[in-house]
Amino acid sequence: MTKTLQADLASGALAEAIADIAEDAARLILPYWRADTAVETKADASPVTEADRAAEALIVTRLAALYPGIQTVAEEAVATAGAPDQAEAWFWLIDPLDGTRGFVEGRESYTVNIALIHDGAPVAGVVVAPATATTWVSAAGEGAGVLRRRFGEPWQTVRVRDRPTTPVALLSHSMTDDEAGRLAARHGCAQWQGMDSSLKFCLIAEGRFDAYPRTGPTSEWDTAAGQAVLEAAGGRVLGGDGQPLRYGKPSFLNGPFVALGG
Repeated sequence: MTKTLQADLASGALAEAIADIAEDAARLILPYWRADTAVETKADASPVTEADRAAEALIVTRLAALYPGIQTVAEEAVATAGAPDQAEAWFWLIDPLDGTRGFVEGRESYTVNIALIHDGAPVAGVVVAPATATTWVSAAGEGAGVLRRRFGEPWQTVRVRDRPTTPVALLSHSMTDDEAGRLAARHGCAQWQGMDSSLKFCLIAEGRFDAYPRTGPTSEWDTAAGQAVLEAAGGRVLGGDGQPLRYGKPSFLNGPFVALGG
């Protein structure tokens, strides 16, 4: 089955497949949005809803049907049963609803995320923004760029922009204004904007922003699909050691990182 996975990765069939799956998960999520959906609190104090669980079940089931035997690491499964002891050479990282807190509060910047990891590197990824019916997926082939579409429309290729004279950063809503301003300035950005979810990676990938620094802890499923998209668009996601952020770390947790455009 790994041979099929690799062949589909090279041909672009895998990118199309995971884009379709993520869009179907997005359609499943939408009826819960701004509908007074019940919210529970997980052990780590983060929120979870039935939308998270239903989307994850759909994604996991569909991926297993297409590529049986490939390890899956998915947020809600880990919250319930714990993280696997170690990552396999090939595995999926899934965040079925990134930005749940903003989703519950009615904001638009929540996403569906699926990434394929090989030997610690994200080799394919898709991010879908259900509220705007927009999908970003890493294209097949080195330097092929990122494909973006509105649901049902043709794909368009997008890339990072050259770093402008006045670069603009995207930062987590969890930071205070003073913290955000200092962090943006540390990466050469006098201006910044707060935003939820992995959408930040995608907006850098399509050339609208320039940097996304993060100091607080994140889980690998929060970043893997966004990193795959941004790297395909010509950007970088660097860990605290200055090297590309890697996956399959203990407990599937990230340290500090910065996502950069051109």
